[in-house]
Amino acid sequence: MNRYPLWKNILVSIVLFVGLIYALPNIFDQDPALEISGSRRAEADAATEARVREALDKAGIAIKSLDAGSNKLLLRFDDSESQLRAKDSLETVLGGDYTLALTLSSDVPGWLRSVGALPMYLGLDLRGGIHVLIDVDMDAAVEQALDRYSGDIRTLLRDEKLRYTTLSLQGDAVIINFKEAEVRAEAINKIEDEFRNLLLEPVDSDGAFQLQARMSKNEQQTTRKFALDQNITTLRNRVNALGVSEPLIQQQGERRIVVQLPGAQDPARLKDLLGATATLEYRLEDTEHSVEDAVAGRVPVGSKLYRTREGRPILLKKRVIVTGNQITDASSGFDQRSNQPAVFVSLDGPGARRMRNVTTENVGKPMAVVFIETRTESKIVDGKKVTRKIPVQEVISVANILEPFGRRFQTTGLDSPAEAHDLALLLRAGALAAPIEIVEERTIGPSLGQDNIDQGFRSVIIGMLLVMVFMAVSYRVFGMVANMALLLNLVLIVAVLSMLQATLTLPGIAGIVLTVGMAVDANVLIFERIREEIGIGNTPQASIHAGYEKALSTIVDANVTTLIAAVVLFSFGTGPIKGFAITLFIGILTSMFTAIVGTRAVINLVYGGRRLEKLVI
Repeated sequence: MNRYPLWKNILVSIVLFVGLIYALPNIFDQDPALEISGSRRAEADAATEARVREALDKAGIAIKSLDAGSNKLLLRFDDSESQLRAKDSLETVLGGDYTLALTLSSDVPGWLRSVGALPMYLGLDLRGGIHVLIDVDMDAAVEQALDRYSGDIRTLLRDEKLRYTTLSLQGDAVIINFKEAEVRAEAINKIEDEFRNLLLEPVDSDGAFQLQARMSKNEQQTTRKFALDQNITTLRNRVNALGVSEPLIQQQGERRIVVQLPGAQDPARLKDLLGATATLEYRLEDTEHSVEDAVAGRVPVGSKLYRTREGRPILLKKRVIVTGNQITDASSGFDQRSNQPAVFVSLDGPGARRMRNVTTENVGKPMAVVFIETRTESKIVDGKKVTRKIPVQEVISVANILEPFGRRFQTTGLDSPAEAHDLALLLRAGALAAPIEIVEERTIGPSLGQDNIDQGFRSVIIGMLLVMVFMAVSYRVFGMVANMALLLNLVLIVAVLSMLQATLTLPGIAGIVLTVGMAVDANVLIFERIREEIGIGNTPQASIHAGYEKALSTIVDANVTTLIAAVVLFSFGTGPIKGFAITLFIGILTSMFTAIVGTRAVINLVYGGRRLEKLVI
């Protein structure tokens, strides 16, 4: 009696072994590290590694280890001081062709990494990191919307052959001047049919028949809200796609966004990431005028001079066919005909219609793709680091329109598959709908995070010791078995968090402490039931069996209600509340397994199949 079948003992052993393996990475320290990434102008290869080693040797900076990856080098150091000195030295040697980022890297052995055993992420309050408050320029969002309206109105009037003298953007209105009142009246009808959200006001001044088009208050409010929502989505996509673990990005007030980036050690690099712009514009090439005249300073009206990546001048029409704002999806790959890196682009409905109309009218004519990016360059001037932002507009591709196309097409002319991947990533993340400005920045140092970790660790240890002492005194041998299950439960919680690569925060530690106290509740119910069975005269073996069987329904009911509470907290909570809910949910599941299955396995091994006179409980 009271014996598990072999498969149940094997199951408990496997769970214990897997839990130990995946919890083990969390005992290794996080080393201060420096990540060196190459760019389109220079790759982080073996030659770069040699330069790095030589520079650090000259500076007398010791490296703990150096790992080479795909266009990346990861240097680990023994302390933060060496990390910072290495960054300063290498910035002087490598210049602006490489990106240097301070980070933390766990010193997990290779055999653990080979089975996917990695430490869990630590939140901003434990690991340190950056808290950024961003202000969104709502007025610029409205101006951009008016600018789009002005372009659309210009196209509409041309298509309807309604002649106007000037069309300009002044303040909060699009101003259109006509020579004849009848043409203005017809234009009002056409614009009202096409753009129902615009408020049109005819004004006569100085013999000109003027029409002022303004956005309604509701339309302006909708535009502002859309800009804020799109910026939040764009920032979240950028941070997630570029590998910052578990960021918190949410709205604060009417025009501000809070961004928390746990583990970030380089505020300048992350600010560049948040404000990065990379988009495309599709324009027709101006083949009717001379490029040489444009280079000499005589740029024709309606055209603009650009340069290709090779430096060759090219004349394009000012009218933009579609922009990155109208791109709904982008993926990288290779052109089937030339086998060159390419980005496959999908447009939204209005963008697809405009692209199809333009390509239908201009079959056989060349169309250019303009790549627009804001680059950050750092240089050492007089021994000091000087950083500046450089807007870059360059033509990456010029090709003849062979046939009309609309929603989906491809862009070539990129230098490498890595650049195609990066461009597709930023395009897929979307463009910022309005300019942003960082108005507040707080950096939480790793030392403060370590202090929180130490306090949280002490709270878990103290809570566990108190519970273990109580169980050992109250239930003797059975209490010691429950203590073993308690330790296994803590290991399993850490293992599951590590396997899920979840983020542990200070509220998450609170959830673990609460779970430690609740983990023995099931055992208390079981052991008290065993005492009652012994008290009414049942044999020890029968009492053990009855204790586990009859307490099961009560244990399940109690834990299911807590699980429901954890699900509700996770569904409706934000930030710290979610962290608490996750650890509570995982802790309840693991405690049910260890308290019911784990302790029963040990009790069966100790007492099962034996003739007992009494139980020490």
